[in-house]
Amino acid sequence: MNLHVSNLGFDVKDADLKGLFAPFGEVTSARIINDKVTGQSRGFGFVEMSDEKAARQAMSDLNDSNVDGRSIKVVEARPKEDRGFRGNSGGGFKRDRW
Repeated sequence: MNLHVSNLGFDVKDADLKGLFAPFGEVTSARIINDKVTGQSRGFGFVEMSDEKAARQAMSDLNDSNVDGRSIKVVEARPKEDRGFRGNSGGGFKRDRW
């Protein structure tokens, strides 16, 4: 089961996130999402747990809990939506305007 964890402090690392969920069961992956340009944490991440029951317990117990002075949110992750092709949809100078 995949979980989305938000409102994390910018100093939280992958290992910290994994350690937070490990007491509830096997964590198959834990990843903090970083900004592509700056490399700084974006304040959220994803945790994958092998046991759905353990994941639901972790979600229940950790949602709204305090981590490094911040109240984190833990919800079931939704599949990434297909946004389709965006192309060159406006803005900037278009050479073949006329």
